[in-house]
Amino acid sequence: MCPKVFSEVSFYIRHGRHHTVMPSNINYRANIWALKEENCSHVLVTTACGSLREEIQPGDLVIIDQFIDRTTKRHCTFYDGQHSSLSGVCHVPMAEPFCAKTREVLIETAKKLGLQCHSKGTMITIEGPRFSSRAESLMFRSWGADVINMTTVPEVILAKEAGMSYASIAMATDYDCWKEHEEAVSVDKVLKTLKGNANKATSILLTAIPQIGSMEWTDTLHTLKTTVQCSVILPKQ
Repeated sequence: MCPKVFSEVSFYIRHGRHHTVMPSNINYRANIWALKEENCSHVLVTTACGSLREEIQPGDLVIIDQFIDRTTKRHCTFYDGQHSSLSGVCHVPMAEPFCAKTREVLIETAKKLGLQCHSKGTMITIEGPRFSSRAESLMFRSWGADVINMTTVPEVILAKEAGMSYASIAMATDYDCWKEHEEAVSVDKVLKTLKGNANKATSILLTAIPQIGSMEWTDTLHTLKTTVQCSVILPKQ
């Protein structure tokens, strides 16, 4: 799905306008590559998620800083040895998957707007499209995950390989199914909470994007590009 261009900002809807594409079938590589072809330097995303922590309440926002990958069916690299792919094998570092500088802008913007926002959190991405069993939800909590969704991976990895600054606003809609005496996650519950959260995320983006555009990013983007270049092992000629 190619992004629609609005002035100097490009955007796309992961699941399609009518949510017809399930998480596993999203063409993440095409989406990120299309943004790269538009010369985008930053990828700012929003994502609905379930909360795995008491303190992250439905309606809260989380500027995530780490992820755990529980997906199994997705293309997670541009360097997969196929004829149409980039040459070589890329072992890109993932100690800091999300751009710290961009995250800081989002965090400060949320504070200025008076929004309930957690400044860090670990996202666990599952394959979906089903929600977790209670046993899985409890296991993910024991692993240290704070929120759960179905789309952060491989998007964040591909953005890193593309040398782009990536940051995510996670919008908590429910408590997944781990919490006793709490209604388990359902589509109706997610959509109801998401409607209110969407306005919060939009406010952050509308304020943060002009600020990001006015900042100096040469060193940050150079570091991202260099990291990728140093991570690719090219085939011997």
